[in-house]
Amino acid sequence: MKSFDTTLQEIYPIDPRWIDSARERQLELTKPPGSLGRLEELANRCAAIRESFELTTRRPRIVIFAADHGVCAEGISPYPQEVTAQMVLNFLRGGAAINAFARSGEIELKVVDVGVATPLPRSSELISRHVAPGTRNFCAEPAMTVAEMFQALEIGIELAGDSAMVGCDLLGFGEMGIGNTTSASAITAALTGQPVDAVVGCGAGADDAGIARKCSAVQRALDLHAENLRDPLGILRCVGGIEIAAMCGFCLGAAARRVPVVTDGFIATAAAAVAIRLAPAAAGYIFASHRSVEPGHSHLLAILGQQPLLDLGMRLGEGTGAALAIKLIQTAVAAFTGMATFASAGVTNK
Repeated sequence: MKSFDTTLQEIYPIDPRWIDSARERQLELTKPPGSLGRLEELANRCAAIRESFELTTRRPRIVIFAADHGVCAEGISPYPQEVTAQMVLNFLRGGAAINAFARSGEIELKVVDVGVATPLPRSSELISRHVAPGTRNFCAEPAMTVAEMFQALEIGIELAGDSAMVGCDLLGFGEMGIGNTTSASAITAALTGQPVDAVVGCGAGADDAGIARKCSAVQRALDLHAENLRDPLGILRCVGGIEIAAMCGFCLGAAARRVPVVTDGFIATAAAAVAIRLAPAAAGYIFASHRSVEPGHSHLLAILGQQPLLDLGMRLGEGTGAALAIKLIQTAVAAFTGMATFASAGVTNK
């Protein structure tokens, strides 16, 4: 398994000269300049990431990381904690929204248990990288130990590396974990300095009383851990989640292996934002799929420095937004690599 420190050292900024070269190639294709809008930007960045115009996106993969959260003890979710394990089993049976999206888009799907509290049956379809049976209640103590956090980070790095090794050329990621919007809200407030009520939303369907409990839990956690929230790893350890740490590692691992990686909604973007704070050059490899209705998401997108590709009012998670955006990126690359040039087609350029 590649270490966290080694991975950070292997992440380099994408070369802007490749972006410029890709833009020049776009001008040679049989279309008015800029007429494919942001699709051109997607293809150009993929060319720069891969440092090649011979791009492929034929083997996309989405990895879902699942774990539980001790902060559920504060009554912050309308769903009981055992739903995390139940939904993992639903993923394995093919019955969730992400399964339908992945089938429709011909995207390979992997499911990883990094910290589900309820024991799961053995399955050849489940990747077991169990760190702990969920985090601790961050209103009372740090969510993870240092060892647990680094173990989760390195699991994400490992799975990104494994994906690249078997030829996956476009990656996405998502999550499952009851209570994880509360953790993502705490991360967002700690990273951005935004007030708690600006980053806490309804999550999986909390009512006004539930939102008030979430706000209270996040504020108490920020107050309790204030001395340790001055750096990204302190934030991740104290108020993060095991699956959020693993997704953060997945972003870093993809960037180190120069593979484009598509983030999902609020919780996944919290992981990506921590990754960028740890390795700013990783931002060039990450694509923001969609804008969640969670209020904290826009503040995280500012850290990524991106406008999301889609804005569909979604807030499900599971990698569903990533699945939709992967199809857009594949289409952008198909146009970049498959269109004729003015010269080859015998079409007069302006």
